[in-house]
Amino acid sequence: MKTIKAGIIGCGNISGIYMENIAKFPSLDIVACADIDVRKAQIQAEKHDIPLACSPEELLARPEIELIINLTIPAVHAKVSLQALEAGKHVYAEKPLALTLEQGRRVLDTARQKGLLVGSAPDTFLGAGLQTALQLIQKGSIGRPVSAVAFMMSPGHEHWHPDPEFYYGEGGGPMFDMGPYYLTALVQLLGPIRSVAGMTSKALRERTVTSDKKYGSRIPVAIPTHVVGTLAFESGAVAAMVTSFDIFGGSTLPHIEIHGTEGSMLVPDPNTFGGPVKYRRTGDLEWSEAPLMEGYAANSRGLGPVDMADALLNHGKHKANGELAYHVLEAMWAFQLSSDSGCYYEMKSTCDSF
Repeated sequence: MKTIKAGIIGCGNISGIYMENIAKFPSLDIVACADIDVRKAQIQAEKHDIPLACSPEELLARPEIELIINLTIPAVHAKVSLQALEAGKHVYAEKPLALTLEQGRRVLDTARQKGLLVGSAPDTFLGAGLQTALQLIQKGSIGRPVSAVAFMMSPGHEHWHPDPEFYYGEGGGPMFDMGPYYLTALVQLLGPIRSVAGMTSKALRERTVTSDKKYGSRIPVAIPTHVVGTLAFESGAVAAMVTSFDIFGGSTLPHIEIHGTEGSMLVPDPNTFGGPVKYRRTGDLEWSEAPLMEGYAANSRGLGPVDMADALLNHGKHKANGELAYHVLEAMWAFQLSSDSGCYYEMKSTCDSF
């Protein structure tokens, strides 16, 4: 069986789970890893039995590598993806695809011009939980979906993250941090987004770190920390969504609920691959828990690039593709652009749902 040879750029904490999971699949072989701190690459290469650890420039210059898995920080996602494409390699990036719409469009346009594929996280929607929810919707278990609610409620990352500054600067905030998971799930379950109405705010102008490493230090807040709005989908469904770092007393709100003409569904945390998935049809007295589809219920990050490798080998289309990632990126910006203008934002992009 032919195998796609891949290299990972960015050997931070998240790279380990990618390396561990991808090693289970014969279609994708990680033959090199790189980081601007080469020592990080050497540590991961030794731990995961990867033949080569090197600098990003050295990795991009190797002709046998066909696919780059871009696990760098969000601020350089677009830059590294463009470097990979210019080197003639397909690229799969961590979320988000880019920080700006202009960057995201340039990545997609460059890939198209060069005949290369682009993919992007999140790939959690390929897990057993969201795939089970999608199957139930497609079977008509709750009738035609007409509405949804989605909530990501948090007090902020300064309470646990060792280096939380990023989350309160450009490219941070609850929408860009967690929005990709929720929006990708909603698009998969309800279809592409047609328009967005949003409002944003921030509760605090400064955050005090209470995690150990930088306990007591203060972070200026440069971005909105509470983003709320509504989404209208091309299917006719509408959804309300809140992402927040301003929930200081906890919340009992669900991650995602889908409501249809014949019932309702509780969808699992879209930042996970598992369940539970529960539904209740009109007239039922209790919620039923659906058995999860066979597949990936544990942390399976890496399914996206594996699916991309399979598409390359079989001349198919990969699911966590660039068009989906760009559509989600535009929707994230739509909340802010709508809030700033006081008007609905009409989406310019669309994508396939599966």
